[in-house]
Amino acid sequence: MTDRPDLDDETLAFAERMFDLARHGDAEQLSTMLDAGLPANLCNSNGDSLLMLASYNGHLPAAQALLERGGDPELANQRCQTPLAGVVFKGDLDMVELLLRHGADVNGCPVGGKTPLMYAAMFNRLDMLERLLQAGADPRRTDAEGHTALDLARAMGASEALALLEAR
Repeated sequence: MTDRPDLDDETLAFAERMFDLARHGDAEQLSTMLDAGLPANLCNSNGDSLLMLASYNGHLPAAQALLERGGDPELANQRCQTPLAGVVFKGDLDMVELLLRHGADVNGCPVGGKTPLMYAAMFNRLDMLERLLQAGADPRRTDAEGHTALDLARAMGASEALALLEAR
């Protein structure tokens, strides 16, 4: 287990302000801070990176700024979700496109997690399913329990996703 440094109140408050910049999409201030040395892959106590917060909340300019300055589109949080999986869950196709353009792995699946295609299937997000399949998502990939996107769509009662995946 990695030892965590003890951070003083001022440092913790600064970090929280940076997470708020990402969460609220303040691309200009975030860019200034990144250019001044803020680590692009800074994570909060839940393991959410600045990129996860910006992308999950639909802030394209902030996510773009982070990606251009080294934000890792594969950095998973403590729930084993990558930014791409998070935005598929939210249904943000523009953000999916941005993340894919910046190297997000369409089949990315952290240990204990699910692929973005699995999230699209589970929540019956047909536009996401089609885009991920077009980008090379493998519907035969399995999660840690051995479930495919088709299995998860069936389990969640996502009938349209199920039909789309069965037709492949």
